[in-house]
Amino acid sequence: MRGLSPLFQDWFSARGWQIHPHQQAMLDQSGAPALLLIAPTGGGKTLAGFLPTLLDLEEPRPGLHTLYISPLKALAADIRRNLLRPVSEMGLPVRIEDRTGDTSYSQRRRQRADPPHILLTTPESLALLLSYEDAPRIFAGLSRVIVDEVHALAESKRGDQLALCLSRLQNLAPNMRRVGLSATVEDPQAIARFLARHPDPCTLIEADPGPEPDIAMLETAPPPWAGGGGRFAIPAILEQVKAHRTTLIFHNTRAQAELFFHDLWLQNSDGLPIAIHHGSLAREQRERVEAAMAAGALRAIVCTGSLDLGIDWGDVDLVVQVGAPKNVKRLVQRIGRANHRYNAPSKALLVPANRFEVVECLAALQAVRARDLDGEPRGPGPRDVLCQHMLILACAGPLDADALFAEVTTAGPYAGLSRPEFDDCLTFVATGGYALRAYDRWQRLMQRDGLWQLRDPRTAQVIRMNIGTILDPETVKVRLRGRGGAPLGEVEESFAASLTQGDTFLIAGQVVRYEGLREMTVEVTPRPGRDPRVAVFNGTKFATSTLLTQRILQLFQQEDWPELPSHTADWLALQRRVSRLPEPERLLVETFPHEGREHLCLYGFAGRNAQQTLGLLLTKRMEAAGLAPLGFVATDYATLIWGLEPVTDPAPLFDRDQLREGLEGWLAENAVMKRTFRASAIISGLIERNIAGRRKSGRQATFSSDILYDTLRRYDPDHLLLQITREEALRGLVDFGRIEDMLDRIGSRIDHVALDRVSPLALPLFLEPGRVPVDGAGRERLVEDAARRLLAAVGLE
Repeated sequence: MRGLSPLFQDWFSARGWQIHPHQQAMLDQSGAPALLLIAPTGGGKTLAGFLPTLLDLEEPRPGLHTLYISPLKALAADIRRNLLRPVSEMGLPVRIEDRTGDTSYSQRRRQRADPPHILLTTPESLALLLSYEDAPRIFAGLSRVIVDEVHALAESKRGDQLALCLSRLQNLAPNMRRVGLSATVEDPQAIARFLARHPDPCTLIEADPGPEPDIAMLETAPPPWAGGGGRFAIPAILEQVKAHRTTLIFHNTRAQAELFFHDLWLQNSDGLPIAIHHGSLAREQRERVEAAMAAGALRAIVCTGSLDLGIDWGDVDLVVQVGAPKNVKRLVQRIGRANHRYNAPSKALLVPANRFEVVECLAALQAVRARDLDGEPRGPGPRDVLCQHMLILACAGPLDADALFAEVTTAGPYAGLSRPEFDDCLTFVATGGYALRAYDRWQRLMQRDGLWQLRDPRTAQVIRMNIGTILDPETVKVRLRGRGGAPLGEVEESFAASLTQGDTFLIAGQVVRYEGLREMTVEVTPRPGRDPRVAVFNGTKFATSTLLTQRILQLFQQEDWPELPSHTADWLALQRRVSRLPEPERLLVETFPHEGREHLCLYGFAGRNAQQTLGLLLTKRMEAAGLAPLGFVATDYATLIWGLEPVTDPAPLFDRDQLREGLEGWLAENAVMKRTFRASAIISGLIERNIAGRRKSGRQATFSSDILYDTLRRYDPDHLLLQITREEALRGLVDFGRIEDMLDRIGSRIDHVALDRVSPLALPLFLEPGRVPVDGAGRERLVEDAARRLLAAVGLE
């Protein structure tokens, strides 16, 4: 058992603290090769992770001892502030620095020459450090790596890249220990496999989960039937803000946050200090808000995922989630921002943005109370990330293919990688593949004395400028016009291109007027009081998790719903009387006429992307069957299709083989594949986002990737990047896997209910934006009918 030194004992005692059991366990197990701590928010995870390091560094020693990796730059900066307090108060001879994209060039150079004892960084900055020739010297004495919010990283390509970087670090520092810190994990063993060096074990420490959160649905006026902004609830939310010290008001997208903040500000008759925080705001704007939060100067902050993770901001005592959370883990993470203290219950309120979200919010509440977390299984590590990793390591020096394969397969996501798959990636990185090997620009590696190395050392600069797996949308900066105009943030390039002088839009919580585009910067002037357009932010549009959809389907099976507001319970009861409610192991399909069109509504509960894909595939099937579809609209729960002919038997439409065949044909000719190809081409290093001195515009990058895509499809259809593109499309934008899961769940159990009017459950889909028209025989028939009516009207028929 490893105890605290007298210096640390005195420091703890001076604060009236006692070491928590999980902190002591982290000390006792600090020699384990890999260690995963799961503890509630406010439970002292960070101190638990750093205690062994600080105890080691009581005696001064040179070089880098501990590397801390965070998914957020702001989190790294916050940890540095929190660590400096005990270090300075105990007089420890420890140098702590952070290294992110915001760190100055001179400081980054000095850190390479003289690393601090503790370096706080992000996955991208770590990958960049590993690309330098002096990486072996920098990391030679590394003792520990601490990965904070490890669950958030493990779910994305950033995590796949980090796992590969950890395998390289382990090579450079064989005695390095790995530590993961997390508050919300549905499958601890899966996170352990991600964190540990394969096939080494990972020691798991789980802290007391603490008291149940104080969480409920906010009582408001009945929500609208469709929409996602939640602005109808602003009066009720303002009352809660007045009753609490600091309130975080979470939204699922940046655009919704901007709209909500604008209306909240207009209704803030008491002049309460409120602010907005999201990832598209300028760094200066975010830092001002963060400083005000830490000082307790704000009563409310409208925010998005930028404040999801473990930053301890001020005295937050209430979290409000506007809109259904879509994911229980995300909700738990956000709830934990309130009362960020060990053994203090977090207080949170959910505000459903529309009628169906009332049901989803209740399902989420029940899941939180049952400590039932969701998580979709992650597939094998994506090969485009591996290709980028190979380029990064080639910048640092020559590579031995056998040794690199052995190293890569110690990374959890790549443990199942076959040698042929590895060799395909290496060939692609070296030559661009069969169809591109004649072009010098893709001849990046060559073999010399059996080792792979950069053909041209100058390529290293371009590779380093393009490190990372976060594919931000093509954005342009927004700045107030005039010398020294304040930066406000950024908007998508496509949105900026749609603006004409005089247009107004929302950004950073204020209405601005577009004045022009100068040197890839949107110049604006303030225009308060005008009705704005809304900037197009790329903020993630989450799909409802499988766990939540299953809980919703189970809720439908209850006799009544005492926990639901009466307006929603009555709505579901009416649906049960006139039709039926969807069931977990069956598929409900309703057909009915409305306003001269025949409608089909299917309740697949497969998530928005999958329901959208179902709309595309089923309308193609219906077109082939002569049913003349005209369009469709999709939500997380259902797809509504309308056309000219009634569907009398929907079962044949759901034939799995024909759906997949239709998918293959649609993917081959659809822009989705080009978008997906472009993303994989950038990550794998085939296309550069940044070149010396400037960044390519989105149009330039899209033009380059479209030409490459068409060329490879024609001349090299089995090219590695086309394989990767198809895998990514099926998993992401199309989400065909969830369609197949739905088909497995329902089998042949399809409940067709033919109605004479719109059903209560289908009603919200008629009000849903994002309708997709179908061009086909139905559209042609409408044109012909219109032409005949016109001819008849003038006596020509």
